[in-house]
Amino acid sequence: MRWPLTDAARVVAEARVRQGWSRVRAAWFPILQAAVAGSIAFAVGHSLLGHPYPFFAPVSAWIALGFTSDRPLRRVAELSVGVALGVGLGDLVVHVIGTGWWQVAVVLFASAVIARFIDRGAMLTTQAGVQAIVIVGLPALGASGGPLGRWTDALVGGAVALAVAVLTPSDPRRRTRAMARVGVEELAGVLRTLARGLAAGRPSDVEDALVRGRASQPTFDEWLDTATGARDLARVSPAARRHRDELTALVQAAVLSDRAMRNARVLTRRALPLLDPGPTEHDLHAVGATVVDIAAATDDLADSLATGRTPDRARARLVAAAQRLDPFVLAPDDWQVQSLVLLQRSLVVDLLEIAGVSPRDAREVLPPI
Repeated sequence: MRWPLTDAARVVAEARVRQGWSRVRAAWFPILQAAVAGSIAFAVGHSLLGHPYPFFAPVSAWIALGFTSDRPLRRVAELSVGVALGVGLGDLVVHVIGTGWWQVAVVLFASAVIARFIDRGAMLTTQAGVQAIVIVGLPALGASGGPLGRWTDALVGGAVALAVAVLTPSDPRRRTRAMARVGVEELAGVLRTLARGLAAGRPSDVEDALVRGRASQPTFDEWLDTATGARDLARVSPAARRHRDELTALVQAAVLSDRAMRNARVLTRRALPLLDPGPTEHDLHAVGATVVDIAAATDDLADSLATGRTPDRARARLVAAAQRLDPFVLAPDDWQVQSLVLLQRSLVVDLLEIAGVSPRDAREVLPPI
């Protein structure tokens, strides 16, 4: 079946807008912090150090802090030291042997070797090399504050970034929880759109649900990456170690939610041909009603993941929905509709596992067939 391009584009655009606003909501305050830190670093370099153009002070602060709330001190320190090391070596090379193609090779080699000696962090080495290249590549007129002016500017920016990271410690669960809410709400939205299409017999709604489900994949990928990074941080950070169990559960929830969305897409794709007008009619109202119940329980699950509360309400609603998923009761004479019920059973098992039910107990809730 060929879908109207405008309808598919609209659904994809809506999904992209939702994902974009989700990223903005999660990142606007860390971005504000980094912007203010950059301005403070510039002011310190200009007013206290007397440098006319302390360019590398805000550069160092911005690079070290970044634009997310995930700011472990080790990473901030790595980036700060890397920037300062690269700028310092670049200044030294420029003032001793000048600029040119072979000087770039010298400063890259020296900065990487020294960075690897100082610490194992890859970001430190990368930033040292990049900043050294920038310094060697800039004309001498770009320097301010004497031979080591750009180096001291980089030190100021790194110091400001470290101060911000220390004074505003971040909870590694915050962004992971926010991503969990967005991902599971996307799943619930797909199920609601599917249920509306099944209830009204509108293929266009089912098509929208399928397009939305496909467009949501970047959300689940980002959630898994964020959760994995936060879990790894909790393994080594004393401050975050107490959250390790929840972060591990959020990683598992990301994997299961991705699987649940894939099951929802299969369910939607399988339902679409049954709505085409033809000689065979299918009664999809019962299936649509169970999808509505699963969508409502999924919304409750999103709230629980976002707040860290035990998903008792979501679990109870999912169990109630699962107990009704008997294909021979919902569609006793229609094997094609029965196949939709079987797909819902897989979906509900995934959601129950996200809600903390063991795989075996989740399967046992389903009616035997």
